[in-house]
Amino acid sequence: MNLNQLTIKEAHQGLLKKEFSSVELTEAVLGQIKRRNQEINAYLVLTEEMALTQAKKVDKMIANNEEIGLLAGIPAAIKDNIMIDGVQCTAASKILENYIAPYDATVIKKLKKQGAVFVGKTNLDEFAMGSSTENSAFGPTKNPRDLSRVPGGSSGGSAAAVADDQCIYALGSDTGGSIRQPASFCGVAGLKPTYGSVSRYGLIAFASSLDQIGPLAKTTEDCQIIFEAINGRDEMDATSFNFGNQVSAGNSVSNLKIGIPKEYFVAGIDSAVEEAVRGAISQYEKMGFEIVEISLPHTEYALPVYYIIMPAEASSNLARYDGIKYGLSEIDKDLLGGYLKTRQKGFGDEVKRRIMLGTYVLSAGYYDAYYLKAQKVRTLIKNDFLKAFEKVDVLITPTAPTPAFKIGQKIADPVSMYLSDIYTISANLAGLPAISIPIKSNSPLPIGMQIIGKQFGENDIFKIARAYENLGTVPATGTVPK
Repeated sequence: MNLNQLTIKEAHQGLLKKEFSSVELTEAVLGQIKRRNQEINAYLVLTEEMALTQAKKVDKMIANNEEIGLLAGIPAAIKDNIMIDGVQCTAASKILENYIAPYDATVIKKLKKQGAVFVGKTNLDEFAMGSSTENSAFGPTKNPRDLSRVPGGSSGGSAAAVADDQCIYALGSDTGGSIRQPASFCGVAGLKPTYGSVSRYGLIAFASSLDQIGPLAKTTEDCQIIFEAINGRDEMDATSFNFGNQVSAGNSVSNLKIGIPKEYFVAGIDSAVEEAVRGAISQYEKMGFEIVEISLPHTEYALPVYYIIMPAEASSNLARYDGIKYGLSEIDKDLLGGYLKTRQKGFGDEVKRRIMLGTYVLSAGYYDAYYLKAQKVRTLIKNDFLKAFEKVDVLITPTAPTPAFKIGQKIADPVSMYLSDIYTISANLAGLPAISIPIKSNSPLPIGMQIIGKQFGENDIFKIARAYENLGTVPATGTVPK
């Protein structure tokens, strides 16, 4: 196996045994990026010099027999809306094309303390607004499993980089499915943690009550390792909290009940997806898990609620891009003209669409009719989950209604594109943890299964996901020859 194909645990063991150095591991990853990135466009910025410097530092520690953590010397990709001090941070937008991050995001500080190696910044839908990574100002990312298809979005660059072995793991952000849906499309594991369990400080804000940073990796075990490294209270993020040691509490899966929401298996789901997820559920039955059908009756309102709350928060957050404080600045005859010209030239169509939607629902006369009502229905959606979790410990659903679709297939139809997130957005609205893992199917394309847990219930979803992975039934699906 090539070094760049290793998991975190395998790479860590190899470094400890001195079978290879961190520099050799990093060079293997950088070599794969240089061979493949022109075709796939997973990376917007490469940080080769920084990566090799970080790798040499870890190699020196190993040579001196110093203790190293699981992530020390392991090459990682970072979504380009998470700031690394001194590195370009564009959010895939023309308005931030030349912006250099002035500080580290909290997750980056934590990974640096662990000795992580950062190889580059990955492509995304502009300001994380999209489900296909076609909305990037710097061109779409292609799915390494099938180059004619999208990798999902908005963390498509991170998912593609992991799937194509252009990193060992990556960080993404998830506002309505932006880690889990691309993980499903690319055949990797992706975790959206409980809202507030990971600091958002240094993440370029999109929709602040929904955004959450999380990992994409080759296995659930790798996702757990990364989550344990980045979670915790941060004084720079008032919504963050101390997770404590809940994540590490044993590996027993006995007595965990699995709920199957009937509303997630309805008309519109691709037959291959339904067959694969139901096949995985039957595997859990064979393992002895109790399977319970449950109802989440307000599921049908999740999509419209999300597309009121999310653009409202985006409209507010993106008001800061005025051509004065930072980023692109266009000069006009007066101040207002400068604002308008900067935003017209700097923002793409999807970002403008969401800003207009958000400004409309927050405007006088419409705030109560739309935004306030949406917040009330959001509470009903959250209550559905609370009632369900009185009966079961986790929920299993499809991650996305279809496998990866063709590049260009949905770009002209925003509503069709928005439906790609129909199974993932409820977890964001309720602030719950959820993971997508690849499952066995008859499809030539990867299919993901979503496992949703109670608030702070990451440990349970890790256990359930690993129980399936330990069966060893997931093939490498439709991989393009490297």
